[in-house]
Amino acid sequence: MDSEEEDYYYSHAAVAEEEQSDNSKEKNYTILKGEDISKLQNDEISTVSDVLFVSRGAACSLLGYYDWNVDIVCDQWFADQSRVCESVGLYTLEKNRHRQSSTSNCEICLEKYEFSCMISTNACGEHFYCDNCWKTYIHVSINDGGPGSCLTLRCPEPSCHAIVDADMIDSLASYEDKDKYYRHLQRSYVENSRKRKWCSGPGCDFVVQCEDTDMHDVTCHCSNKFCWNCSNESHRPVDCKTVQEWYSNVQRFPEVANIDWILTNARRCPKCKRPIEKGEGCCHIKCPCGFEFCWLCLGPWTVHHHICNKYSSTTTTTSSFRPTVGHGNLEKSRYAHYYERWAYNDSLMKRALVDLSRAKTEHIEKLAIAHELVDNAQLNFVTEAWVQIVECRRVLKWSYTYAYYYILEREKRKKSFFDCLQGEAESALERLHYCAKQEMVQYLLDAGHVVPSMKKKSFNNFQSKLVCLTGVTKNFFENLVSAFENGLSEIKSLGKPNF
Repeated sequence: MDSEEEDYYYSHAAVAEEEQSDNSKEKNYTILKGEDISKLQNDEISTVSDVLFVSRGAACSLLGYYDWNVDIVCDQWFADQSRVCESVGLYTLEKNRHRQSSTSNCEICLEKYEFSCMISTNACGEHFYCDNCWKTYIHVSINDGGPGSCLTLRCPEPSCHAIVDADMIDSLASYEDKDKYYRHLQRSYVENSRKRKWCSGPGCDFVVQCEDTDMHDVTCHCSNKFCWNCSNESHRPVDCKTVQEWYSNVQRFPEVANIDWILTNARRCPKCKRPIEKGEGCCHIKCPCGFEFCWLCLGPWTVHHHICNKYSSTTTTTSSFRPTVGHGNLEKSRYAHYYERWAYNDSLMKRALVDLSRAKTEHIEKLAIAHELVDNAQLNFVTEAWVQIVECRRVLKWSYTYAYYYILEREKRKKSFFDCLQGEAESALERLHYCAKQEMVQYLLDAGHVVPSMKKKSFNNFQSKLVCLTGVTKNFFENLVSAFENGLSEIKSLGKPNF
């Protein structure tokens, strides 16, 4: 980094750090593990049981009926207890009629049993069945009736509304069936509540609990960031409705389904036509012939950031995809332009997530050994850089969706302003991504032995550069998102655009 470029980045990093302190907001959500969920659920069951003077099984049924909202359960109970019991299936004792005969027939298997051996639900007291029939009935409901069936299980008598509560499941079900029942109960606790959701990340078992149901983005411990409202991945600066429309457009233009294959396999050097396969990293490509170009738009790298993100119906692109679908169909061509860049940044974001995971589990340890660091926290700047890359790739991806829906070709000033903001942010991100991915390699190769003082000095310079690039990029993208969410209102106060 030369002195002029260094001054530029340090000045912007200072601005980024200042804005970060101004814009920081306290998280109002909690990430829960399985044991955390069980504890919270049991605490709420105990609260209802103690306040209403009912059994834990009855409390569990009440909470399940009212979507695990303790306040609503208590309010409804004290407003009209009889109505609540009738609705849930917790009949009052006055309705129970115990038989007086010494023997009775099981109304399922029709065998005669001592009455003392017959069982009725805690809420019924009228319909009695033998132990084996009850166990079979419960086993089938848990294993074959679906997750919700066993949680709303009723007395086997079709006309009876009395519920089979958790206490009865505990006393009659096998160990395996009880385990399944309580897993269903835990899922109900999460999925039927307005303030809890499963993380949408693949294979993630964490739960997000949020008191403010109007919030938008949450970040799980697995690094997955998703929208609280629609459970799709985080999609600022566009809203949930726009995301759904964007995905549905693939059905309108099925040809775009080929883009992922094209982005991976169909690239040739624009100069020598040599076929090139790109595995990972940013879109800066250097062909063996010496020509440097952008993998996405195939333009020379020196002018790439002036043309790559812009769309014009009158401009012929060198992209390998747009001429195929754009012939005679401007709308399809326009969608292809933005979708191609959306898909490309989506693939880079997913790769960056893998790199973030590797940085946490492998790279930090190697760098700590190589540079004789006692505290690995001194290398947090590496993971912070990758966190920023993932977030910026996500924002950049959805910024192309924003452009497709909200910026018309005839809005020249708005389009120019958008292209400028997006181009600056994208340029900063490419520098950060290249530094974190390519320039990091030489320092990882030093792992396993003591680094000479010269290399330590070099690594310190690298650290300063990566920290500055992270701050600068964060600043650019915060400004980008802010401008988009304000509807690019800045152009109303501008005279002639100076870009």
